[in-house]
Amino acid sequence: MTTIKAVASVFAGLSGGIAVGIGFVAFLTVLGVIPRITQLTKTGKYIRFYEWSVVISVVAASFADLNNFSFPVGACFLIPIGLASGIFIGMLAAALTEVLNVLPILSKRIGMEGLIISLLMALVIGKVAGSLFQWLVFVNY
Repeated sequence: MTTIKAVASVFAGLSGGIAVGIGFVAFLTVLGVIPRITQLTKTGKYIRFYEWSVVISVVAASFADLNNFSFPVGACFLIPIGLASGIFIGMLAAALTEVLNVLPILSKRIGMEGLIISLLMALVIGKVAGSLFQWLVFVNY
C-alpha cells in the first residue's frame, strides 16, 4: 500500500509542478512581462539581468520551499512582503484571461484541435484532484 501512495505522491507532485511551470512560463511569454517592464522603465539594455533575476528567484524560492526554509523576521517586515505578494497575485489573477490564449495554441500543437473543452476539463479536474489530495492526505501527516 505504501508503494501506491508513493507513486501517487510522485505523480501528483510532478503533475502539479508541470501545471504551475507551464502557467508561469505562459504568464511570462504570452504576456511579455519582462519586455513590458523594460519598456516602462526604459532599461532595455538590462533585459538579461531581468531574465536571470526571474530564473534565479524561482530556483531559490523552490529550493527554500522544498527545504522548509524560513526567515525569522519581525512584524515590520511582514507588511511589505505581504503587499508585494498581494500585488504579484493580483497581477497573476488579472492575467489569467490572457494566459488562456495559450490553450488553443497548445491544443493545435499536440493534435487536439477539436478537443479544447476536454483539455480544459482535464486541467480543472487535475487541479481539483491535486488540491483535494494535498488537503486530505498531507494535512494528516
